Amino acid sequence: MAELPRAAVERLIRKAGATRVSDTAVDELIDILEDISEDISTQAIKLAHHAKRKTVTGEDIKMAARG
Repeated sequence: MAELPRAAVERLIRKAGATRVSDTAVDELIDILEDISEDISTQAIKLAHHAKRKTVTGEDIKMAARG
């Protein structure tokens, strides 16, 4: 089940310039964003553990997102 709110994702698509957005477009972007978020979070957790911390920081997320 999707964790991200449909309305928020639709707003993101509209903010990017779309005037009309299909339900399937919102669903697909939710799936993609959740996959990317999980990958980044997993990497951030590894970075925190490597630094001997239990807390994931914003810097861990930034570093993980950069790859």
